[in-house]
Amino acid sequence: MFEFFKKKRTILCLGGGAARAIANIGVLKVLDQEKIPIDLIIGSSMGALVGAAYSVGRSVSYMIQRVEQFDVEEITDITLSRSAFTKGERLNRFITEVTDGKSFKDCKIPLAITATDLNTGEEYLFRSSDDPGNMQKIVQASCSWPAFFPPLEFNGKLLADGGIKNSVPVKWAREIDPKAYIIAVKTGFEPQLIKYNHMLEYLVQTIQIMGQELDRYQSLGASCVIEPDLHEFNQLDFAKIPIMLERGELACRKKIKKIKRRIDLRRIKT
Repeated sequence: MFEFFKKKRTILCLGGGAARAIANIGVLKVLDQEKIPIDLIIGSSMGALVGAAYSVGRSVSYMIQRVEQFDVEEITDITLSRSAFTKGERLNRFITEVTDGKSFKDCKIPLAITATDLNTGEEYLFRSSDDPGNMQKIVQASCSWPAFFPPLEFNGKLLADGGIKNSVPVKWAREIDPKAYIIAVKTGFEPQLIKYNHMLEYLVQTIQIMGQELDRYQSLGASCVIEPDLHEFNQLDFAKIPIMLERGELACRKKIKKIKRRIDLRRIKT
């Protein structure tokens, strides 16, 4: 009987999707305005960066202003390396700036970040409570989609984008606390209308279809799924950031009554 009255944790899972994942910030804007208590943030890929920034105390207004000023050249340093098209140094500087150079010890909200070991295919979760090491490096690994950014060597692992294995990290939330109220933000993959009938377009579309199904499956364990309408945008549409912010906010507004009702019920205290 008394188990019912225990305070239940709320876990926020922020999905990846490169430019599409900017919608996560719009979701955070609503959750922040409505004072929804978040006990743990789990981020994958771009969701890891957004989650890390919010966790260490960056305001939503700062994040909105920063991404609206964003230029993709801030993270692209082209190279002829065999490992990737970019060096990854600019990406690291951008991550360091956005996270204010803070460490896992500085997290005001507990944080967890996913990354994938390219050698084994294993997925790893790095939690702030374990102080696993350099936060910027781990966030960078989670954001490093192969070929675009080089993988990072870390504790004997060759780490790359968390979205390779898990673009919506609900699984980890359920493992950490099976009874938690889990809010998942799904922004990763979505097929686009074929325009040019080119083989590369077909290849990208195949990845979108596979990724969309993986996202759907990985979201099943969430208590509430927030899915912004991003059907006309791909992962490289950084020029459309203001619209994606609005879409994230709108999607969260549609679910906020349900979230507040469930949070209130779960936070009854004796």
